[in-house]
Amino acid sequence: QLQLAESGGGLVQPGGSLRLSCGASGFNLDYYAIGWFRRVPGEGREGVSCIGPYTLSTAYADSVKGRFTISRDNFRHTVYLRMNNLKPEDTGVYYCAAEWTTNRTFCATVGREESYTYWGRGTPVTVSS
Repeated sequence: QLQLAESGGGLVQPGGSLRLSCGASGFNLDYYAIGWFRRVPGEGREGVSCIGPYTLSTAYADSVKGRFTISRDNFRHTVYLRMNNLKPEDTGVYYCAAEWTTNRTFCATVGREESYTYWGRGTPVTVSS
């Protein structure tokens, strides 16, 4: 069974940093595009970042550009989301999602939820003083 699992969330003060991890069981993440999404309280799930499987193309939502960095560690079969200079509006539950694709432009943009087949259960991030 294909499963994703996020970790690394927590409580952090404004201006602080966190690194989220996305690991998989049952399949090799190296061949999948990986997206990070977040659900802000009272709103729907929004795309945060995306990294492609081959070209390592990346995309970011405007709200996180310059502060968040997505990366892969193919040796550990893990995708990371490094979040710096966190703001209270970054508070939410963060999900990683995976989609097998040969489309090298899949991560030209952050993309939508409907583009992904596999989802983790999320990890909560709270930015508060």
